[in-house]
Amino acid sequence: MKKRSSLRLVMLCMCATLLKSISASPEVCTNSFLPGAKGDQGEVGEEGDDGKLGKYGPKGFRGMPGEQGLRGEVGYTGKMGLTGDKGDKGDAGLDGPSGLRGKPGTTCDCGRYRKVVGQLDINTGKLRNAVKFLKNVILGLRETEERYYLLVKEPKRFREASMNCKLRGGNLAMPKTTNTNRLMADYVSQTGLTKIYIGVHAQSIDRDGTHSYVYADSSPLQGFAAWSQEENLNSSLAPTTNSSCVELLSTGAWSHVECEATMFFMCEFTKSRRRGGERRIPS
Repeated sequence: MKKRSSLRLVMLCMCATLLKSISASPEVCTNSFLPGAKGDQGEVGEEGDDGKLGKYGPKGFRGMPGEQGLRGEVGYTGKMGLTGDKGDKGDAGLDGPSGLRGKPGTTCDCGRYRKVVGQLDINTGKLRNAVKFLKNVILGLRETEERYYLLVKEPKRFREASMNCKLRGGNLAMPKTTNTNRLMADYVSQTGLTKIYIGVHAQSIDRDGTHSYVYADSSPLQGFAAWSQEENLNSSLAPTTNSSCVELLSTGAWSHVECEATMFFMCEFTKSRRRGGERRIPS
């Protein structure tokens, strides 16, 4: 036992001495490895997977035009377009060959047909005179190229008179020209009357307190008015009166009148043609 312990002690001392000598030495041991010889070429590996799609490159130059293809089949017919403008008249063509000669006709009894045509002219004249008598005498109508005028001898207020004319298919007569106003005034005078309602009335009151007048069809008084010397188109009316309607005197002058007054009136009707050129006569 003593020999073993002494042996261990000697070995421990030797190891300590060796470590001390190594740590005290300033030199460091370094080893360098030189590359070896190039080896043989290895076998080719398997083809790898496709990589990710890269970015588009710049646009290339335009290629040469290719050869023209074959003509395709005829397509479907499209919709009809708009009708074009009428073209210029063409030159007259050559005269065609003469036709065959017709069969001889029968003898015409022209004298008899002349008598029939003459009798028709007489009957037409009689009918025209009868219509004129009906309009001017029985119905008492007056007319111009565009309108009929009927004087209604039924005393009514202005609003009632206007409605009565509309029920007959017309309007209260509106003298918009000097000739029309004269015709209406003569019509009133010939029937022995002195005044009637006409289609003129006040529409509104202006800021200065004056009335603005219009015709029965709401058109303004422009270019013509036949106010009497005592009346004025823009005269101020007292707020306690209702003199915003207009009457036509037999002299042709206009005058203010209260709308609640009852008097005769005149209607007008626009002429309208029917088949055969007949004019529609108001009832």
